[in-house]
Amino acid sequence: MTVHFDDLRVDWLGYATVRIEAPDGTVVYIDPGRYGVLDEYDPGDGQLVCVSHVHHYDSDGIERVARADATVLVYDAVHHSETDRDVTPVRDLPYDTRRVDAELDDLVDDVIVRTTAAYNQADGPHTDAGGEPIHPEGFGCGFVLTIDGTTVFWPGDTDVLAGHAELDVDLFLPPIGGTFTMDREAAAELAEAMAPGLVLPIHYDTFEAIETDAEAFADDLDARGVPVALDAD
Repeated sequence: MTVHFDDLRVDWLGYATVRIEAPDGTVVYIDPGRYGVLDEYDPGDGQLVCVSHVHHYDSDGIERVARADATVLVYDAVHHSETDRDVTPVRDLPYDTRRVDAELDDLVDDVIVRTTAAYNQADGPHTDAGGEPIHPEGFGCGFVLTIDGTTVFWPGDTDVLAGHAELDVDLFLPPIGGTFTMDREAAAELAEAMAPGLVLPIHYDTFEAIETDAEAFADDLDARGVPVALDAD
């Protein structure tokens, strides 16, 4: 799915993978890969690649999208030993790879990059069979990216957290699949509070556990007066 917002071209390539291109040719990828979303995709044009947590760490996906001189930002808790998938260790990626925490605020390759906390609440609905959060605090981060004057927010795999609603966001990329993240109802409430210029939902319908009614989400936002883009638009 492709949308044009402000001066940006934004492509949701599936799951949590998003490509953002600015008029000056800057290309940013968020959480590239997994579940076959990049199997027929190998552009090698990414100047900046952002990885929010180990569930979205796909070294093959990164290598498909990144330029040889790319900067790759990886949350500091990501480690190849935390997954049973065959991935290249972060330290062995052939790029300018930098670890980030949940409090980054820096200029990286002409993109203002801020990070936010991303986790499931211990007393919330997104816990495992033992009652532990699926994404505990410290497991991952979200990214707030200002590209050519437009601010894009991908909160990561997270519940709605204190402070999210206060962010100044132009384009909001909420996960709406539920089960592991905020669901479509919580995402709609947050979108109304944030009042972005556009909402492009992602992280849904890739597999059964995150299937949701995206049309109902769009109808909810429409009733709240919040612009939204869907694959079916």
